Amino acid sequence: MTTFESAPVRRPRLPFTIRVERRLDVPGWLSPAVSVGAIVVALILGGIVLAINGGDPVASYAHIGKAAFGNLGVFSDTLVKATPLIMVGLACSLAFRMKLWNIGAEGQFYMGALGASAVVLSGLVPPTASRWVTLPIMLVAGMICGAAWGFVPGWLKARLKVNEIITTLMMNYIAIALTNFFIFGVWSEAGFQMSRTFQKSAWLPRLADLASQIKAFSGLTTHLGLLFALIAVAVVWYIVYRSRWGYEIRLIGDNPRAAQYAGVNIVRNTVLVMMTSGALAGLAGMSEIAGVVHRLQGAISPGYGFTGIIIAWLAKLNPVVVILVAILFGGLILAGREIQPSGVPRLIQGIILFMLIASDVLLRYRLRLVRAGAEE
Repeated sequence: MTTFESAPVRRPRLPFTIRVERRLDVPGWLSPAVSVGAIVVALILGGIVLAINGGDPVASYAHIGKAAFGNLGVFSDTLVKATPLIMVGLACSLAFRMKLWNIGAEGQFYMGALGASAVVLSGLVPPTASRWVTLPIMLVAGMICGAAWGFVPGWLKARLKVNEIITTLMMNYIAIALTNFFIFGVWSEAGFQMSRTFQKSAWLPRLADLASQIKAFSGLTTHLGLLFALIAVAVVWYIVYRSRWGYEIRLIGDNPRAAQYAGVNIVRNTVLVMMTSGALAGLAGMSEIAGVVHRLQGAISPGYGFTGIIIAWLAKLNPVVVILVAILFGGLILAGREIQPSGVPRLIQGIILFMLIASDVLLRYRLRLVRAGAEE
């Protein structure tokens, strides 16, 4: 009986293959392009969610743009939202620069608000004190409390090698619970879930306060905290790019072993960077409590500390770019309150963060098309 062997079936080969290669150097344009691409993809996915829920994505995004940047009045409100975001974005950027993953800016924000409120509510500064006495003390108190909340995970990381992601995250809940203790008990106004309103000397001045001299400022809510934020940007930029300490921070972040061989004190820098990061977030809390809320109450932050993480990554840890990204997110928070479903702004933020993390692969690797047979 004759048997026949079937010839092997040859599958058609593509004229090229795709290779994944590690990048030896990253082009300067690629990093910002990846950030912009992450935002675009997040907006597309957010638009799909809106469409599924019966909304009009184009009209919704147009409304967000108009409600956040449509005129001087709403842009002033956007700047109010952007002010604490700039500071917490700086806080995260500074820590991330040294590969310290500070996830506790939210708790440090609350502690800054609590410390600033204590200056007024505990009677440390009498109600008759002038604004230029009360506000500086509130500012210092807010930064000290934020720095103290950053010191704990910094010291645990430096001395005991405790994972700072866990400690900073857990301390967020402690800070919020501690703040609630004073809101619901010690400083509660007639049993309500808030303190009494601060005296006017504890309010940050607004542009509207100058309306009698400059009519264009009438109704503008932007307050002095924005100036604090811009000064903080300048200080952090100088520290990171022009100071010896900034060189040590960058060196430790890039190569801790080389920094140790160079004689850089990693333990001290770890504690100082976490404290400085906490102080910036605490400054944001003080600014919000004195410039917007004017009393200590719950829910003073719609997640500013966590949004600061996204801002830092989108800005690629550049203090100046943090300003622009914070303004964009400030507009999203402001106008997003009118978008339904109400969770869409948070959804967009989450998608942006996810896309940023995923797109980090493009900064480390590249795809190359290779002609078939060229490798043989």
